[in-house]
Amino acid sequence: MPAPGADTGPPGRQAPPSEPASWEPTPWEPSVWEPPSWELPPSGPAPAVPSALPPSGPAPAAPSALPPGPKPPGFTAQESGPHASGDTRSDTSAGPPAGQVPASRAPSDMPPKPGSAPAVPPGAAAPGSGADALPSTTGGFRTPPPPPGDTADEPREAVLSVVEPPPPAGHVGSGPPTYDPEPTALPPAEPDELGDLVADTVLDGARYGTSTLRAVSVRGDSARFRGEPRRDALLTARFGTGEQALVLVAMATGARATSGAHRAAAEACRWIGQAVGRSHERLADDIRAARRGELKSGLHRLVDRSLGRLRASAAEQGVEPEEYTAGLRCLLLPADPECRTRVFFGVGAGGLFRLRDGEWQDIEPRVADTTGEAVVGFGSPPHETPEGDRLTMDLGITTPPSPYEPAPRPPHAPFRFRASVARPGDTLLLCTGGLAEPLRGEPELAEYLTTRWARAEAPGLAAFLADTSARVKGYADDRTAAAVWEA
Repeated sequence: MPAPGADTGPPGRQAPPSEPASWEPTPWEPSVWEPPSWELPPSGPAPAVPSALPPSGPAPAAPSALPPGPKPPGFTAQESGPHASGDTRSDTSAGPPAGQVPASRAPSDMPPKPGSAPAVPPGAAAPGSGADALPSTTGGFRTPPPPPGDTADEPREAVLSVVEPPPPAGHVGSGPPTYDPEPTALPPAEPDELGDLVADTVLDGARYGTSTLRAVSVRGDSARFRGEPRRDALLTARFGTGEQALVLVAMATGARATSGAHRAAAEACRWIGQAVGRSHERLADDIRAARRGELKSGLHRLVDRSLGRLRASAAEQGVEPEEYTAGLRCLLLPADPECRTRVFFGVGAGGLFRLRDGEWQDIEPRVADTTGEAVVGFGSPPHETPEGDRLTMDLGITTPPSPYEPAPRPPHAPFRFRASVARPGDTLLLCTGGLAEPLRGEPELAEYLTTRWARAEAPGLAAFLADTSARVKGYADDRTAAAVWEA
């Protein structure tokens, strides 16, 4: 029963609790219903401020908030209020007191409290677990930033970061070659002669002193298509130890259209390697002392012995010496860092080039002492005499041999020798005719190799193989090359 004289109010309305006698107004504090802006409310009657005491009835249930999703690293949120202009605050910045959520902010925008796990509704899986969990940023994965208009609560797909490979070399020149760029047919094999099989590609490299070596031998497109073995052979060997060591690079090319061309090239490389290996100490001393005359005569003898053994092997097999022969080109590199002399020697077709200051130089040594008839373009006689008489044109018809004299033997290929001093930044290239001919005949190939090899560091083995395999239409022979980068 209410006390007599108490104001009970309208029916169904409870009377407010009685105030204490010594009641004083409490200091003003912001409530959960205050607008987020710091601006003064519009003029008019002041809004009613609810009592600080909770109502006697049950409080209405607050809307359930989803757990905040994971934020990517470096994510910042724009705050409203006086700091909104030019001020960004991190998700971990201090927010309003616990339990107070401004009405202008969605529940999912509330950042988790530092050092505490986000609240998980009953029956919901914890964030970061299960099938929807995003992978970590380690192991090649990264979390992409949220797109515009996307919320942090929506799961995003993980993206695998992959480094783009360099574009393939392809071909240079007017058009693609006729043959396929990859091997198609293997050469025939005999069960009892498996040691004669030649791999399609040979790749090697080393670093001694101030030089970095890259060497490769690749079967030509024509031989790949017809299933013929590679006629080129490559040998890289080091004789001695320490600064007294000597590195030999030997490459040989067998005669065209002969069945044993690959065997002759391999034997030529093996025999010159044995000869250099037995004399490597004296050769290294001559290179360091710059004894050019002794080097040229000594290496000439070693080449003659190697080719003489080829002719003897041809006689044992019952074939002509011209069918079992090979062109031989070699390079000697001392391991002493104080010695920058590079020695080339050999016989046969090919090329010796040097890339210096971004320009290719053809430094193939000229042969002063030639044998046989003069060749057009090198030592050929003038078209007319000093008196003005025209000379008769030579049609190239060979004279039949005399029945009383033996047929003359074909002249041997002239011996070539060159000793040069390398400079820092030089690139020396020794190659067989399969690469020398397109390098001289196709300017685009020289430009391509210039852009690839003009840098100071030597390319890796795979990159060197790709560079030397750049194809040119009309050139389908085997390619063997050795390049030396000078530090």
